[in-house]
Amino acid sequence: MRTGSEPSTARSPLRMRLWLSLWGMLWAAFGLMAFVLTGRVGWATACGVLLAVTVTDLCVVVHHIRQGAHYQPGRDIPPYEPDRGEQGRSRH
Repeated sequence: MRTGSEPSTARSPLRMRLWLSLWGMLWAAFGLMAFVLTGRVGWATACGVLLAVTVTDLCVVVHHIRQGAHYQPGRDIPPYEPDRGEQGRSRH
């Protein structure tokens, strides 16, 4: 919901999420290899799950980046009326 107080220069954090996903993916892969080589099955499993989560996040971020910018109303469009809950609605 728009309130009219959004900054005109707001930017998406997708690039930051991309780099954090890559950083997390590298550390999770390193941890997975290190714990597999040392025989720590529990920690290797945890790193494997973390690696799967970071790879999934990376895929989602790349998909959103490739979608491009979405429509944003201009300055001449007034903000939406705030939702006032049940007030103003007729009950059946």
